[in-house]
Amino acid sequence: FLTRLRIYTFSIVLNTLFGLSVKYWMAVTTRFLLGALNGLLAPIKAYSIEVCRAEHQALGLSIVSTAWGIGLVVGPAIGGYLAQPVKQYPHLFHEKSIFGRFPYLLPCLCISLFALLVLISCIWLPETLHKHKGLETGVEAAEASTTQGSAESHKKSLFRNWPLMSSIITYCVFSLHDTAYSEIFSLWTVSDRKYGGLSFSSKDVGQVLAVAGASLLVYQLFIYRWVDKILGPINSTRIASVLSIPIIAAYPFMTHLSGIRLGVALYSAAMIKSVLAITIITGTSLLQNKAVPQGQRGAANGIATTAMSLFKAVAPAGAGVLFSWAQKRQHAAFFPGDQMVFLLLNLTEVIGLMLTFKPFLAVPQQYK
Repeated sequence: FLTRLRIYTFSIVLNTLFGLSVKYWMAVTTRFLLGALNGLLAPIKAYSIEVCRAEHQALGLSIVSTAWGIGLVVGPAIGGYLAQPVKQYPHLFHEKSIFGRFPYLLPCLCISLFALLVLISCIWLPETLHKHKGLETGVEAAEASTTQGSAESHKKSLFRNWPLMSSIITYCVFSLHDTAYSEIFSLWTVSDRKYGGLSFSSKDVGQVLAVAGASLLVYQLFIYRWVDKILGPINSTRIASVLSIPIIAAYPFMTHLSGIRLGVALYSAAMIKSVLAITIITGTSLLQNKAVPQGQRGAANGIATTAMSLFKAVAPAGAGVLFSWAQKRQHAAFFPGDQMVFLLLNLTEVIGLMLTFKPFLAVPQQYK
């Protein structure tokens, strides 16, 4: 617990320092350290599987994915609502206040305070490893039925476990797509209509993302368990990938809409895309955790998170460069302007979809 406490404390401090950055190098340094010292996602995923009985593991992991997905959506929304408060809310914040000097401190400070409350609540979390030493629990029974040759599987290198590695690679491709999509969506909505955007303010974008985050919460808590029960993680991932393609393809044509029609189309597309994305991520995460025995889940999720982080590090920069390039080709004959951006997003989605089929994806025994 003390190790996790230190990691969490580093995250809170560095996130606050990011809001206090006044130089580009300081912002880059604090963000780099924040990512390098934040190792919470892997043990949280392993914990969610261990603390649940076999029939509830999909729900447990979906809640983790929900939290992650909501963070990806609501985080930018908080930034949109609270960044530059002196400019957005001049009647509440004075120009000479600390928030006038540090215009991005308020959203970082709010997130850090929330993280501090979560850190305090972690004191009451039970330690799952204590449960598996003496008694045969439901989770152990599930492990016995889903792992082959436990003695050999514990000794087997994770990098030679192809069911695990193939699911991690698939997971990384979809993560690359989701991160690039999040970056491009924000850039596209605030860009001028003459460049194919929607001319939204940061507050408008934050509102769209907040609604999409709320839809994720409802979906994961009340609907996803039935999706997983009926379709399973593999088929649900494939179907969600296919359905994402027309949603993404429709975005560049929304610039021709306005008023209520634009609002209905954009909010609907954002909510559906968020739901489909979290279905894919949760499905691939389930495949990863089912591909290894309990003793290797922490390490397996660590490898997956590290690989995912590398892909997610490339995605924002690549998406930004791609978007800037597309803005300069508004009158091209082949997929002009933002149409090219969303085409390449769809191509990435298609690659991820292809990786969910044999011979690339090796399916864990219990899903055969």
